[in-house]
Amino acid sequence: MEQHFLVFKAVAETKNITLSSKKLHMSQPSISLQIQNLENQYGARFFDRTNKGVTLTKEGEIFYAHVRSVLDILSNAKEQICAAKDQRRLIYLGATLTIGEYILPNILAFLYKTHPDVDFKVKIANTESITQDVLEKKIHIGLIEGPVPRHKDLKVENFWEDELVVVIPDFHPWASRDSITLAELPLERLVTREDGSGTRKVMEMALKERGLDLDQLNVTMELGSTQAIKQVVSAGLGITIISSLTVRRECDQKIFKSLKIQDAPVYRPLSILTNAQSTQTKDERLLINLLHDHELLSDVLSKDYNELEEHANRLQLDHHNSE
Repeated sequence: MEQHFLVFKAVAETKNITLSSKKLHMSQPSISLQIQNLENQYGARFFDRTNKGVTLTKEGEIFYAHVRSVLDILSNAKEQICAAKDQRRLIYLGATLTIGEYILPNILAFLYKTHPDVDFKVKIANTESITQDVLEKKIHIGLIEGPVPRHKDLKVENFWEDELVVVIPDFHPWASRDSITLAELPLERLVTREDGSGTRKVMEMALKERGLDLDQLNVTMELGSTQAIKQVVSAGLGITIISSLTVRRECDQKIFKSLKIQDAPVYRPLSILTNAQSTQTKDERLLINLLHDHELLSDVLSKDYNELEEHANRLQLDHHNSE
């Protein structure tokens, strides 16, 4: 019966049997049959069918509200049963690309040292996918960058303000400086993420809000990854505007120099997403508390893996001595 409810919920929310079949990895006839079985069982028509898709009838809307409640109850029951079992603890975690590539590895390495009995299953995807998985309780904690979608079942907590900075190779004529003005940006070849990227969207919105005509920018390359951009910039083929977190190590190694935008610094929030209908476990709260501890988080992000092990061992020793 739970499977029938999941199918009904998917069709009600997508308003399209074809989309639901792709989402659930089921055939369209199978979905139609399960909907028909539910309608026969409850003696009501739940959907009005048209060439454009399906919409809930009045009876369907009533049934949809109850189906959501039942599925939430079953999901919470599964969580409590899993928590009650004597098994290795597992956190399902999702992150967008920048966080997944440049923040999460250090955090997980640190937690593996301090809490070796907790495992993480990680998904790296875009904001829309991570958000949907949190809402469907497929992911316990989502970490995203940039604008956050609004939803009544979504709890959002900011944990970091990520600054977008101008990044140049260390041999660039501007390398002796710490900042530049907006007016100077059009003077250099600019390498950016592809159109539609979250980082690019934040950059363009911020520059436009600060009065810069985007048509003035001399965009010479659009690349699909931050790593590709870094390689092009290190070769002296242009400058870029990206997250300061992504170039922290290269700046320490004197490969890059990051410059603040003098008259209009650009920040974007990094956020924690959780399902408002779920209660976090002790292990999930541990991770969330670490993300909110700015001093510890900054320390963890600034270290390499060997240093992280020493740091974790030292913290464990301090905690043991304080008990």
